[in-house]
Amino acid sequence: KDFQAGDAVMWLRTVDRSLLLQGWQDVAFINPANVVFVYMLVRELVHGDEVDSEPELQAVVLTCLYLSYSYMGNEISYPLKPFLVEDSKDRFWDRCLLIVNTLSRSMLRINSEPAFFTEIFTELKACGTPPSSTVSSAA
Repeated sequence: KDFQAGDAVMWLRTVDRSLLLQGWQDVAFINPANVVFVYMLVRELVHGDEVDSEPELQAVVLTCLYLSYSYMGNEISYPLKPFLVEDSKDRFWDRCLLIVNTLSRSMLRINSEPAFFTEIFTELKACGTPPSSTVSSAA
C-alpha cells in the first residue's frame, strides 16, 4: 500500500478524538502549534528509506505524538493505549527515551525561541505545498 499523508493525519486525529471521548482532555490537542511540535520530532526520526513499513512509521509518529501530549498537553498524564500500535511496550519506551535524549534541546527551544518555531512552521507548510510548476498549454 502506498502511504498517503492523509493516513498520518488520521492517526493523529484518531488519538485526539479517543482521548476527548474518554474524558482525558476537555479540548482537542491537535492545533497548529502542537502539530508543528509533532512534526519537529517526526522529521528528526524519519529519514526516507529508514522506515521499513507503514506500521513502523505509525509507531514512530504515535510515539512522537505521545511525547508531544506529555510535553505540550494540558493534562498531567495521558493513557498509553491510544498511542500503542505494536505489541512491545519496551520498543515504545525505547523510542521515547531516544527522542528525549536526542531532541530535548529542540523541544525546549521551540517554546522559547519564536524564530525557531517559525522556521519549523515554515518548513512544515512547505511540505504541504506542491512545487510550483509552469503549465504550458498545448493548442
